[in-house]
Amino acid sequence: MRVAVTGTPGTGKTTATDLVETDLEPVHLNEVIREEGLATGRDEERDSLVADLDAVADWLGDCEDLLLDSHLAHQLNVDRVIVLRCHPEELERRLTERGEPAAKAEENAESEALDVILAEAVERHGEEAVYEIDATDRDPEAVAGEIERVIDGEREPSAGTVSFIEYL
Repeated sequence: MRVAVTGTPGTGKTTATDLVETDLEPVHLNEVIREEGLATGRDEERDSLVADLDAVADWLGDCEDLLLDSHLAHQLNVDRVIVLRCHPEELERRLTERGEPAAKAEENAESEALDVILAEAVERHGEEAVYEIDATDRDPEAVAGEIERVIDGEREPSAGTVSFIEYL
């Protein structure tokens, strides 16, 4: 089984997946993209690499039993997609505190309010494979526990249960 943990940057994906107790092998895709040179270039405006998702898919090959962590993980072939969510105001605070430029933090907060990653995940994988977890007021251990419940099949799909539209 392949499980993607995705969400807007700053929602806590890497922190939570590092705490998940599972037999699935964790793969931090952003590190893989950087270390393996799986990018087509650099987005200077956003100061980030532009991932070559075909190259990432090739690098993953037919490997199973993976826990993929990245804001891009939902764009790959996976069995379940966990979308971590965070209230845009909290998300903007987190990104600013970790040194992101204000414009980038604001852009990500707006993307979160508009459900951009959730919509992409549902479009690619269908509602029956997408699970939302609101990480706004949860500590990383609690989020990891919810991820474990999804992996173990103890949680029902929940696309569309989190909304931050009031932020807009």
